[in-house]
Amino acid sequence: MQRILDVLKQYWGYDSLRPLQGEAMASVIEGRDSLTVLPTGGGKSLCFQAPAVAMEGMAVVVSPLIALMKDQVDALQANGVAAACINSSLSNSERYAVDAAIRAGALKLLYVTPERLVQPRFIAYLQRFGVSFIAIDEAHCISMWGHDFRPEYRGISVLKEQFPGIAVHAYTATATPQVRNDIIQQLNLDAPDVHVGDFDRPNLNYKVRQRSDRMGQLTAVIDTHPGESGVVYAISRKDVEEIAAALNQRGYRAIAYHAGMGDHDRKTNQEAFLREEVDIIVATVAFGMGIDKSNVRYVVHAAMPKSLEHYQQESGRAGRDGLEADCVLLYSGGDFGLWSRILQNDEGEGSAIAAQKLRDMFDYCGSVACRHATLVQYFGQPWTKAKCGACDVCNGEIETMAGAEEIAQFICRAVQGVEQRFGAQYVAGILAGKADARVHQNGHDDLPEFGKLGSHTQRAVRGWIEQLVAQGYLEKAGEYGVLQLTANGDRVLRGEPDVPVVLTESAPSKRGGKRAAAAAGADWEGVDRELFEALRTLRRETAQAQGKPPYIVFGDRSLRDLARKRPSSAAALLAVHGVGRQKAKDYGETFLAAIMDYCSERGMAMDVGLDAGFEMAAPASARTKPTAKDFAFDLFRSGCSIADVCEQTARAETTVSGYLAEFIEAEGRTDGDPWVDAATVARVYEAVQTVGMEKLKPIHSQLNGEVDYTAIRIAVACIQNASDEAAAG
Repeated sequence: MQRILDVLKQYWGYDSLRPLQGEAMASVIEGRDSLTVLPTGGGKSLCFQAPAVAMEGMAVVVSPLIALMKDQVDALQANGVAAACINSSLSNSERYAVDAAIRAGALKLLYVTPERLVQPRFIAYLQRFGVSFIAIDEAHCISMWGHDFRPEYRGISVLKEQFPGIAVHAYTATATPQVRNDIIQQLNLDAPDVHVGDFDRPNLNYKVRQRSDRMGQLTAVIDTHPGESGVVYAISRKDVEEIAAALNQRGYRAIAYHAGMGDHDRKTNQEAFLREEVDIIVATVAFGMGIDKSNVRYVVHAAMPKSLEHYQQESGRAGRDGLEADCVLLYSGGDFGLWSRILQNDEGEGSAIAAQKLRDMFDYCGSVACRHATLVQYFGQPWTKAKCGACDVCNGEIETMAGAEEIAQFICRAVQGVEQRFGAQYVAGILAGKADARVHQNGHDDLPEFGKLGSHTQRAVRGWIEQLVAQGYLEKAGEYGVLQLTANGDRVLRGEPDVPVVLTESAPSKRGGKRAAAAAGADWEGVDRELFEALRTLRRETAQAQGKPPYIVFGDRSLRDLARKRPSSAAALLAVHGVGRQKAKDYGETFLAAIMDYCSERGMAMDVGLDAGFEMAAPASARTKPTAKDFAFDLFRSGCSIADVCEQTARAETTVSGYLAEFIEAEGRTDGDPWVDAATVARVYEAVQTVGMEKLKPIHSQLNGEVDYTAIRIAVACIQNASDEAAAG
């Protein structure tokens, strides 16, 4: 495991493992079959990626989507990991390059689709090389009980037979106990280690709202996240197009994504979102499996998804970096009817499973129980906390109705009065006193319940009916969702005192988000917000120049840590979360320069909270040795150039120029030779007479940008020494 920890630090910049990652990695290293279930954002991919780097040979990863493969391979390569994929999107030259890398033993991870992996010729091809292990990503796809069953996954059941002695490891983010058992059986895993992580995502703030003003409710969420990335899910392609168009008309940067679009358009739009050319992607369920964009700050479901598995995975695309994020679900009873009609077209044994999952999803929407607790318990885990502190229920954002039992009785009597032959909208109209032609023709305006809830809107009454359905007092039957009483509904009619009816107000209160606010405060503690935004802009520009998504350069969590610690050197940069050696090499100089300029202009301290930690971490023998700064000072005394000192100390130019300024100050030098000529020092001196020398940026502006910050910093040190010398004389 020490090798694993070294790999994590070198390639990913992580100092520790998340819960259960160590156990999952141990299964891989020790060659035992395994099944690992970690929620989205829990770091399941790292459970096979890090061991693959640490072990001899090449790991083969089964992945269902080309976009997912590309996303993960790009991220791995950005970290310096030798990874590649083989799929239909590659050109001939790209395929030859991957083949050459495999033959040379240079690859650590190879991503393939399930269809390709089971081809006899490809199996024979892989058998000629040293496959270290096989990882099945999105393993729930192999199970009929899973939320995204894919028949092509069934073929990989032959892997244990075709690769004897090679361990197979399955990974998924969403799997109930039934799905977990099915995965093990379908893959023929041999006495596997089973690792199931905590399904709770405490950084996600869940909210459920009855849909009343779709665009108004949607933009209210978006407006709390200006300029941040978000995903909006809708059921139909038509809704996706309408919502995306409406958002753009209102001035938001949004783009659509659904299966009805051509492959090129889908790819283009997805890339635009990943590269932050737009802030919002409006999509059907066709978008998102395995998309590893870490800085999605909100996910809004503009309509109810068809299962809690789908909801867990789709909402889980928010906050993958562990930082705070909002997950808002807007639903109506019509969503249940729409999904029911869609599912009726499905045949086979899976249709009954899908119908039950839809019922569970609708129950979640109408429930007044803790959202986190409901999701965790659905996936077979106990919930022991009193309140989660990060959902609308626990934070008091939902107002419960006084007199809910009486309202429930009125509703149940109306359902009985219409002989359980009509749907929710019709019954709501009767209770609200809406005597349309159909109600009058049926004589239902003469019912005792007609107008009993006339002081409320028909929409509010319809909402309470849906809540009673979700709580099991009513049920919907048949194609048209006819309301019928359940056994518990009969108890409501009889007025039994122990029936726990809870109804909520039609509009949520403005309270809530206590834990989410606290979490957000903790996540931002010590972060200079202005510097964070500056680094965010630099990240986007850097990524655009390289044709990469910005989060591939640095995640939001890394940017916040950069803006918190404000490192001044390559060594300090490696202490930032998520910065490994490859990223420090690729981006260190650019970002260190930006941080140093920012701090110099404002007179801010750098390496915040790092010095003491470095001393504590260094062995006693190391503390007696000269530091890089000491070495640099010796080189400066011998007249070495900044470039030479950078090379010999393995430090960035921004760090070395800082060393030089300190050297000049410490030595009391009043001229910058040989690093800055006298004419440049004189120009800087003239600028200082006008704007002072507390900050470098005004000097730089005064000189029309003609003198770089390094020369200004050195000249200012000389001028300060001359001033001190004159004052002392």
